[in-house]
Amino acid sequence: MSADSSGDQFAAIARSLSSEAGVVATLDNATATAVGIVDGCDYAGISLILKGRRVKSVAPTDEIVVRADQLQHETGEGPCLQSVSEHETVYAPDLRDDPRWPRWAPRAVAELGIRSALVMRLFVGPDSFGALNLFSTTPNAFKSVDRVSAHALAAHVAVAMTAAQDHQDMDSALISRTTIGQAEGMLMQALSISGDQAFAALVRVSQARNIKLHEIAADIVRNGIRPELFE
Repeated sequence: MSADSSGDQFAAIARSLSSEAGVVATLDNATATAVGIVDGCDYAGISLILKGRRVKSVAPTDEIVVRADQLQHETGEGPCLQSVSEHETVYAPDLRDDPRWPRWAPRAVAELGIRSALVMRLFVGPDSFGALNLFSTTPNAFKSVDRVSAHALAAHVAVAMTAAQDHQDMDSALISRTTIGQAEGMLMQALSISGDQAFAALVRVSQARNIKLHEIAADIVRNGIRPELFE
């Protein structure tokens, strides 16, 4: 990102993030934006601190992110876990030569092709509620200017997340998103329709019955696709 355009671009990013409907949409937009604006970033994801200090990985831009997070939980170490536990930015220029995570780093390189990692706290005030995780297949991918851009993005994401939904409601928001996805999949398989058509069908039932979308989805997941739902 050029210095001349950074101010206007981050202003546009702030408006875009703040306009998203709900925390899940904000997170999805944030990671997609990270890949788009941070030079060297191939993959992005977010680690959320949920109730009970559990860490949940959300909004991955690629399956590589999911697998990288799974490896961290398997080995009990890695840049995302370190950032969340120690409330700090973690930068790894080259995982092939980084001694901080002797179990995770070699597998991330060999199995996933990840060579660089940049992880930044998501916080507003004194409390952290997660981390923005950026990965690259290139060693030394995140130059100084890229790290500045990434930190600015993380700040906007943190503010947008706070505005989108109170942190204590994140568990239920993520559960609702998962349930809606499951119901969509059931409709797609049963009716041979697309994902967009399945979501539109859920919206129509929700509006017609004046019942929240996630409640309709939960009913389908729990009881199956009942014809009377769509009458």
